[in-house]
Amino acid sequence: MNNSFRFILVYVSGLLILASCTNKQQQQQAPPPVAVNTYQVQKGSAVYYDNYPATVTALNEIELRAQVTGYVKGIFFNDGQHVSKGQKLYDIDHETYQAAYNQAVANMNVALANLDKAQQDANRYTDLLKKDAIARQVVDHAITDLQAAKMQVAASKAAVARAETDLKFSVLYAPFDGTIGVSQVKMGTLISANQTLLNTISSDNPMAVDIAVDQSLIPRFTALKAHPAPASDSMFTMNFNDLYSYSLPGQISFIDRAVDPQTSTIRIRFIFSNKDNMLKPGMSCNVRVKNNNPLQQFLLIPFKAVVEQMGEYFVFVVNVNQTVTEQKITLGQRINDKVVVRSGLKEGDIIVTDGVQKLRDGAKVQSVAPGLNK
Repeated sequence: MNNSFRFILVYVSGLLILASCTNKQQQQQAPPPVAVNTYQVQKGSAVYYDNYPATVTALNEIELRAQVTGYVKGIFFNDGQHVSKGQKLYDIDHETYQAAYNQAVANMNVALANLDKAQQDANRYTDLLKKDAIARQVVDHAITDLQAAKMQVAASKAAVARAETDLKFSVLYAPFDGTIGVSQVKMGTLISANQTLLNTISSDNPMAVDIAVDQSLIPRFTALKAHPAPASDSMFTMNFNDLYSYSLPGQISFIDRAVDPQTSTIRIRFIFSNKDNMLKPGMSCNVRVKNNNPLQQFLLIPFKAVVEQMGEYFVFVVNVNQTVTEQKITLGQRINDKVVVRSGLKEGDIIVTDGVQKLRDGAKVQSVAPGLNK
């Protein structure tokens, strides 16, 4: 009995010693808490810009095509020149059409003279018939000649009108103020009526800028159009490749009549002044729409707290027991050194801002100033 008791005592003592050694070893192997800075998530108002890809386009643009056939006899502008409404641009065989018009007018005058003679003959023969001094057949011939003379006058007037139209279209004038492009024809080129492209003119001040937005944003832009900001406000601005910002703000011109069923987007057009002629049709740019609603509150966190993994975004949330949990979040607009969080966090959460590179899910942390904004 004594030997058995002694054996049990030795066995229990060995277990206690082994457990004590294991516990000490584990304590020695357990990593120390990671020192981190933290930030308490809170709501706040924010001023930021939504960026939309855009294209610059002219409010008015027209292709110049001659309505007469002939040779180019005159070009009265320089390529790329600013032209004014009514300015002479091209001469298409103007002298030839002037001669044709003059001939048509002369033919009309001959027809009018013949009509006058036929009218006099008809009147005289009709009076003689009343006195039985002339044969009925002569009077009938005179009346027929009068009708033919009237038809000839009508035909000659139509010829004059046609020649006048051709003469008018033989010289092309600028239909509005704008910039003319590079001439597609040179002196002496044969022009085919309504076919040959001569040039293109586009208005240059102001300019239109078009964007396509999701149909869910129609109420927002409708409200912005109904209550426009002052002309000097920067509600709508424009930049190019994030390198150059256009100095003048714009205004909403119109919202398109229908949504594109294939993309579920709608076109919105802005108007920008182009007094320095910096904007050209076809340019690609970004329209920046300010969001500064003081009644709208956002969750804002420092952008440096965000960890990106394969296109997804995470933060480390500090728990009550000073361990961290890796939390997936959805980001909104970045604002300077902060970013809007659309989902994944709530107000009052404490997240790690510095030291995230050393953390993993479940790691112990030691906050430098827990719960305080850094």
